[in-house]
Amino acid sequence: QKMSARAWAGTPEDAEIVEVDGVRLAVARSGQGPAVICLHAIGHGARDFERFAKLAGRDFEIIRIDWPGQGRSGPDKEPASAARYAELLSGVIEKLRIERPILLGCSVGGAAALIYAASAPGKVRGLVACSPGGLMEIDAKARKAIGFMVKFFSAGERGARWFAPAFRAYYRFLVLPKRPAAAQRRRIVAAGYETAPVLRAAWESFAAPEADIRPLALSLDIPVWFAWAKGDRIVVLKASLPVIKQMKNAALTTFPGGHAPFLERPKAFAKAFTAFAKTLPA
Repeated sequence: QKMSARAWAGTPEDAEIVEVDGVRLAVARSGQGPAVICLHAIGHGARDFERFAKLAGRDFEIIRIDWPGQGRSGPDKEPASAARYAELLSGVIEKLRIERPILLGCSVGGAAALIYAASAPGKVRGLVACSPGGLMEIDAKARKAIGFMVKFFSAGERGARWFAPAFRAYYRFLVLPKRPAAAQRRRIVAAGYETAPVLRAAWESFAAPEADIRPLALSLDIPVWFAWAKGDRIVVLKASLPVIKQMKNAALTTFPGGHAPFLERPKAFAKAFTAFAKTLPA
């Protein structure tokens, strides 16, 4: 049986399969210590955190999840959204009996982590959000940009020939421009047509009223560390800063890169992550 392109961007072949609400989710576990659950951006896969797992695995148990229809996970009957992913995350935590994990989420994964943490007081030790969605106002300009991205991924979904080179350029120059991300970038790009339906659905969800999770972020009292890619033009820091500044227990670090500091600046990120984790209550 031919392996789908998206599997290469996801968990290793020996990943555990955890079934939640009819979805077969691939979960990789490695390392020893307090649990850190890693949640990837839309259209990516758990391999985003492969280097991080190697760098941090001496001090932590690193748990990496492939979202539905991405990596090695099966499809979902529900469309992709941060709220849906928070539900699935809750199921994985319950089934694997993970107690008070640190959550590390990027983009839609960061938004899902925030939603879960707000819905489960006392169940999360700390939260690391890398360029998370949902913290900016969805005004007319944002809606227009989201609409453009929905059209872009719809073209991939219907197999438009121009989509492949356009998707490659989008990742090379906008999303993951830094050299350490090159191998994973190639895998993500190779799976572009396969993941386009999930990308389209997720981007549609970003314009929905419930995608605005600012009130949930403000309700959190656990330590939250925002690790933002300075060059991020998808989720722009400036638009999310007003909320971050109002949060009860939030810190912010910026890293060079386009969207994923742990992938684009792995060593610097792992070092800063460990420093943040050491400040968390036992």
